[in-house]
Amino acid sequence: MMKYKHIIWDWNGTLLNDRWLCVEAINQALGKRNLPTLTEEQYKEVFSFPVENYYKKVGFDFDKEHFHVAGDEFVNYYSEHFQNVELHAEAIPVLNQIRKSGRSQSVLSAGKQDFLNDWIKNHNLSDYFIKVLGIDNQYATGKTALGVGWMDEIHYDSIEIIMVGDTIHDSEVAEAMGIDCVLVEHGHVSRKRLETTGRKVISDLNEFLYLLNET
Repeated sequence: MMKYKHIIWDWNGTLLNDRWLCVEAINQALGKRNLPTLTEEQYKEVFSFPVENYYKKVGFDFDKEHFHVAGDEFVNYYSEHFQNVELHAEAIPVLNQIRKSGRSQSVLSAGKQDFLNDWIKNHNLSDYFIKVLGIDNQYATGKTALGVGWMDEIHYDSIEIIMVGDTIHDSEVAEAMGIDCVLVEHGHVSRKRLETTGRKVISDLNEFLYLLNET
C-alpha cells in the first residue's frame, strides 16, 4: 500500500526551469539603478519569500521608490521572455509515472493565478493536476494561506500528502499544512540553504520518483 496518495508541486524552479530568467529579470532592474547584478550562484544564496525582502537584500531602496515599481519591471521582463523557458527535463516523465501509479497531483504556487493558468496551459500540463492554485497578485508574497485552505478541500489525510518544492518557503508552507515535504536543489535556492530546513534535499525529480516508489 502506497504511503503518499497525493503530490503537491511547487511550480517555479521545481517543475519549471526558470531560474536563469529570474536572474536576468532581476538584473535588468538592478542595472537600471546602477546596482550590482547577480550571478546565478549569488541569486541562490539570497532568494527568499516574500520577494520584497530579497529585493531589499540585493540593494533596492524602497524608501526612494515603491516595491511595486521594481516588482512590475521584473514581472514585465519575465512575461516578455517566458516563451523561452522550458520544464526541467525529467518533469513530464515523472508526472506521467506518478499519474500511472494512481496518485493525484496538484500545483501550489506563489505566482499569480491568471499567469499560472496560462503557464500550465502553455506547457500542456492541465490534465495532470486536479487543482492549480496561485495567489491573487503578481508580487510573490507567499502561499501559506493558500496551502492551508487547500487542506480544507482535499479529500486525503495529511499523512497521505507530500509537497515537492525548491525553496525554504515551501518547507514553511508544508509545515503550516501539516504535511511532508522534500526539496529539490535544481531551483531557486542553494542546497546548503535548503538543508537548514531539516528536510530531505534531492538533486532532481527522478530522485523524488525513486523515493516515492520506496514508500
